[in-house]
Amino acid sequence: MADGRVPRKRKKKSHPVLDWLLYVAVRVLVIFLYLFDVETNLRFACFLGRLLWKHYHRGRQRALENLRASFPDKSEAWIWQTGRRSFEQIVMLTIDVLFTPRLVKKYNWREYSRYKNAEHAKWLMQERKGLLMVTGHYSNFEITGYLMGLFGFDLYSIARPLDNRYLNRFLYGVRERRGQKIIDKKGAAELMPQIVAQGSTLGFIADQDAGRKGVFVDFFGRKASTYKSIGLVALTYNLPIVVGYSRRVENRFFFEIGVQRIIFPHEWADKDDPLKWVTSEYTKAIEAFVREDPTQYWWLHRRWKTRPKEERLRDAEAAVAPGGRECDIRVAALETHSAAHSASGAAY
Repeated sequence: MADGRVPRKRKKKSHPVLDWLLYVAVRVLVIFLYLFDVETNLRFACFLGRLLWKHYHRGRQRALENLRASFPDKSEAWIWQTGRRSFEQIVMLTIDVLFTPRLVKKYNWREYSRYKNAEHAKWLMQERKGLLMVTGHYSNFEITGYLMGLFGFDLYSIARPLDNRYLNRFLYGVRERRGQKIIDKKGAAELMPQIVAQGSTLGFIADQDAGRKGVFVDFFGRKASTYKSIGLVALTYNLPIVVGYSRRVENRFFFEIGVQRIIFPHEWADKDDPLKWVTSEYTKAIEAFVREDPTQYWWLHRRWKTRPKEERLRDAEAAVAPGGRECDIRVAALETHSAAHSASGAAY
């Protein structure tokens, strides 16, 4: 019998030797990739993305389900094409991350990026009064932080470290090479007052499932559990939120860096539930830029994994109802059978 307790997730066992061997293999692969130019590598990444789409059945099915629910008016051909292209973009990001420090410098950034509606956000960062920068799992979301560091802005990006400490150290080194600072998600709360006090910018990936404790807001017409932390930081420290994106132009190593929305503190001052309002607003902004080119979004990831309590209860009732009716029918049949037996016994 189950005692009703939820089993704890077991901590992954560390395998230092295997981790180190994997790290060495990755470094050798990176050296091999550097023998070719970035555009050749991106074409190869597209090929690998198509292979991933073909053979990673569970991920493909999840992406298709998410796309069908998010774009019910689109044809099945469009859904499949968008999903496959999304997988290509995921693999292309790996090439982007590896090649960004080698290619993008202070003197040539215009060769690899252009900017849209970014002037106001730049002024806010230059004021050094602190702000939050929010984006989603969309195209090359890594390059924005790199460019901000390159331009001399004080940016801290919050991230979850990899389980493989060797790979984690290598990738952090790549990402931090031009001034961006990466801080562990677990220790971010302790550092927050200091970061805000010095007027720095905090960067978040804001479209991850937050479990049952998250704030449920609309995302592509469905409730999605969203972390409270971004809204709580904004409300606590009275910080504006810049919702931006990086979008690949064509199939090249070239990106449009854009600002979709800036949410200012005075906007939530009179709201009944400011936390939910802020969370809903930046989620709407993420949806808006994803809709402009859905092929660059990570439809693979489980954005709608956790359902609201009312949905869970409704689903549970729907699952129990047929069994309940069946039980009633069985009870009625037994009662009829028992009555017939009694009548038969009385006749004797």
